[in-house]
Amino acid sequence: MFVSIDKSAVAWFTKEFEFNKPFSIRMFPQYDGFGKMHKGYSLGFSIETPANIGYTHEVDGINFFVEANDVWFFEDTETNLTVDVCLEEIMVTYKDLTGSAVS
Repeated sequence: MFVSIDKSAVAWFTKEFEFNKPFSIRMFPQYDGFGKMHKGYSLGFSIETPANIGYTHEVDGINFFVEANDVWFFEDTETNLTVDVCLEEIMVTYKDLTGSAVS
């Protein structure tokens, strides 16, 4: 499990959520049918206080975390967060670290 969050993504979260740093953003699987890594799931974000951290990664005053019960979504995966400059929206890409293809 590895999560990469570039500076453009950090700036996007800072602007989008309009919170003063430091703050925490929970990353979680949400059921919506459009997932690339896990069919039927995509990555959601919310500002929350961690309860039972399974993974955490702090970047520039923002603590990105995954609750322990959501770690399954990220296992054997490199998750990269950046910004689509044309859409000015967060872009999530995945790389399967087991060698399986990501569809």
